[in-house]
Amino acid sequence: MTAAADTGASPEAIRNHYDTSDDFFGLWLGPERVYSAALYEGNDDLDAAQDRKLDHHIAAAGAAGAARVLDIGCGWGAMLRRLTGHAGVGRAVGLTLSASQAAWAREHGGPAIEVREESWRDHRPEAPYDAIISIGAFEHFARPGLAPEAKLQAYREFFAFCRDALKTGGRMSLQTIAYSASGITLPPFIADRIFRESELPLIHEPIAAADPDFELVALRNDRDHYARTLIAWERALAAKREEAVAIVGEDAVAEFVRYLRVCAMAFKLDAICLLRMSFVKRDPATSILPDGLKRR
Repeated sequence: MTAAADTGASPEAIRNHYDTSDDFFGLWLGPERVYSAALYEGNDDLDAAQDRKLDHHIAAAGAAGAARVLDIGCGWGAMLRRLTGHAGVGRAVGLTLSASQAAWAREHGGPAIEVREESWRDHRPEAPYDAIISIGAFEHFARPGLAPEAKLQAYREFFAFCRDALKTGGRMSLQTIAYSASGITLPPFIADRIFRESELPLIHEPIAAADPDFELVALRNDRDHYARTLIAWERALAAKREEAVAIVGEDAVAEFVRYLRVCAMAFKLDAICLLRMSFVKRDPATSILPDGLKRR
């Protein structure tokens, strides 16, 4: 890991949460283990809404039929499987810092999927990617307590990596939770025991950090979709509570239930929001502005 990596969550902090137990997460996330906000339409059940979310990002990144796609924060590999199994992608590369996720994704992947237990900071692509997708990883790229400029710089470094890893004109689809306004904080137990060393961006920070390398081409705030997802997860966990307790213990289950309920309420009250953003990499050779206009 590079020295700058200490601005974000360490591998140990990531594993503290995501390596809890594959079987435990499978009880309430579902068989594909999609651990991020779904995209609902009508009377969707959770599985249908999660497939719709995956397809939304594939379309937003222009990834269908691409030769090479990178998934930053690939989790248990649901997006990788969707890319290669449904979207005609030739090669899908996934990055995760969770040893448990990486092993599970490899076991349930296919020959067109490569899973690397690696930070984006250390990833050296063998060739530019046609598209990049990152869902639910951006929240781990800055630690609590960073000064505003240091936090923004950490995000700029991420977008600089994506710029260098992506072909000119390529698209990136990004999903992240964000604070809806400055001055909001989540309960300390989430930062201390659930998502250690992780801080949410303010709603404007990903867009500011992407400039001038990327143009924002689409943005939607789906905080109500994340509230609905969290409620579905809590209900699924309640239905499998006895099995969950047998796997991780009563205290851990109670803590997860508390975290799911607190976050659902935070989305409902607009303390936090859910951003789905699509960016296109700018071509420096064609970024010529008319007389009188200039980039700062």
